[in-house]
Amino acid sequence: MSEINKSGKTIFKGEAMLLIASVIWGSSFVFQKMGMDFIGPMTFTFFRFGIGTLCMIPVIAFADRMKSRRICRETGDVVTGRVGQSDGVMPFSNKTLIVGGILVGVSNYIAAGLQQFGIVYTTAGKAGFITAMDMVMVPFIMVLLRRKVHRLTWFGVVIAIFGLYLLCMQGGFYMELGDLICLGGALGYAIQILLIDYFVEKVDPLKLAFYEFAVTTVLSFVTAVIIEDIDLAPVIDCAVPILYTAVLEVCVAFSLQMLGQRYAPPALATITMSMESVFAAVSGVLFLGEIMSGREVWGCVIMFCAFIIAQLPEIQGEK
Repeated sequence: MSEINKSGKTIFKGEAMLLIASVIWGSSFVFQKMGMDFIGPMTFTFFRFGIGTLCMIPVIAFADRMKSRRICRETGDVVTGRVGQSDGVMPFSNKTLIVGGILVGVSNYIAAGLQQFGIVYTTAGKAGFITAMDMVMVPFIMVLLRRKVHRLTWFGVVIAIFGLYLLCMQGGFYMELGDLICLGGALGYAIQILLIDYFVEKVDPLKLAFYEFAVTTVLSFVTAVIIEDIDLAPVIDCAVPILYTAVLEVCVAFSLQMLGQRYAPPALATITMSMESVFAAVSGVLFLGEIMSGREVWGCVIMFCAFIIAQLPEIQGEK
């Protein structure tokens, strides 16, 4: 995607938006874990993405309207009450958009489902850091796709693996069940990142997100009906965690990400969004009373350093 000319002020504006999104994503691990006290993982995922999908509708309608008005002003056309492809707005029926939404949605369903199951068996802080491993899984997948990876990126991968060992391996070379499940979710998110990277330049990002969330909602509902008992009473008791993650995490944070990346260079944006893992650990300590050992803290620090090192080639290229 071609980048606009970015001044210091616009970069700061974009970074501020991405930082707020990272705070929301990081704190959402606490609410996701709280939700497991009331309902099953797939039921929670269904309601989280279902409400999030509905919240995206007015956001997309507003964005389309603003885009149509802007294009009409630039071309000198009269702004009509309708918004359509003639106004430069991509319709929901676009085939590439539908295919991309389905593929990204399936990967998101797998990743979000595994993450939600993993949180049942591990802490919110560890879940946040392990999920962030998708940033260092991406280079491995890129090699399989025969795309070159910078040596500094590989160095970051090695350091991240060492940090993961300190964070998760206690008393021997093994991982707890929740850690392994979250690691599987991280792999799902890595695939999702590459799919989004492929489709986002071809389609409307907000509508791609809408299809992604809609597909995740449908698949989560089917899974929940098969393996869980959906009862309305505990769902109502779980209203706060559901609404927080649906409205803020799914809808608001994603919209902030889209807006922020219009202004911030990709490398800086990625580093800022990796702060999600830091806010996840801090939220777990502050709101859930979770305690991290010195070994786990060092593991978190090393992993965060690895995330930054993995982005150095892109930073150097954008100087």
